[in-house]
Amino acid sequence: MSQFKILLALAISLLANYNYGQHTDEINSNRPGLTMSAYAVGKSVIQVETGVYGIQENHRLLNYDASGYGLDLNLRYGFFMEKLELLADIQYQNEDFVSTFNQYNKSALKQTVLGAKYLIFDPYKNYEKRINVYSWKANHAFNWRQLIPAVSVFAGANFTMKNNPYAFSNEAMISPKVMLITQNHLGDGSWVFVTNIIADYISTDYPSYGYIITLTKGISRKWSGFIENQGFKSDFYSDAIMRGGAAFLLNKNMQIDASISHNLKDTPTIFYGGIGFSWRYDTNYKEVRINLDDAPSQPRSVRKAAKKDQKRKDAIE
Repeated sequence: MSQFKILLALAISLLANYNYGQHTDEINSNRPGLTMSAYAVGKSVIQVETGVYGIQENHRLLNYDASGYGLDLNLRYGFFMEKLELLADIQYQNEDFVSTFNQYNKSALKQTVLGAKYLIFDPYKNYEKRINVYSWKANHAFNWRQLIPAVSVFAGANFTMKNNPYAFSNEAMISPKVMLITQNHLGDGSWVFVTNIIADYISTDYPSYGYIITLTKGISRKWSGFIENQGFKSDFYSDAIMRGGAAFLLNKNMQIDASISHNLKDTPTIFYGGIGFSWRYDTNYKEVRINLDDAPSQPRSVRKAAKKDQKRKDAIE
């Protein structure tokens, strides 16, 4: 086998091994959409995703207008193992309401959720994409594996304080929240399709059930864009929301984003616009490496070349 073919096969095998760990070379933020990704940030990795938004409301039947702002904060921590992630999702909102005969302000923590996410199935684990050095067509054929999603589950709880104006009850409460998460990487990997199926406030008088579907496209190495649809239904409040926006990668650990949202009903009509920032701290992360001696499906020449390359890297380090 020629040196070029050996290097090419080695590169493909290293790309395949990359999927064994949840950690990525560049930050992978849930922002600016609201879906939760299936993959964790990686063991010992801390990630902060935060933003500010403006909001405008108009209720056709109750005849009021409202405007205000909100702050959201999502803290993620890779705990104990690659597949497990602890999360805190906190949102504060402040609004001024004006109606024909009344004017008042509403401000509080609109949402406080603590929980954990666990990856139960990764279609690329123990999977090696082999290269056919003799056939361009075979290497570029449609890969049916991309239709098999990664699957995660989330379990947590809502913590609602007493006399919260955004809650349906004046009493303090703790209520469960669970979620089924799927994620597909489509085409050449630049398309990402994520779905969240959600059951919220389960033990209360007004449980909520819904979904969020997000399609993200990597436009370039720095830019990505997304569109999203969210729907939820309960006896307290139901709605459907469309979102769109873009994100820009500042460096491998920092991202900024912007998005807009609009619902599909007029009781009330709601419009959001926001900007955000995501930051990752991964100094304590230890790379998950695969022992190439345990991969007999690779050609012997490829394994030898990989060993030499690893020894050279270790000597440099």
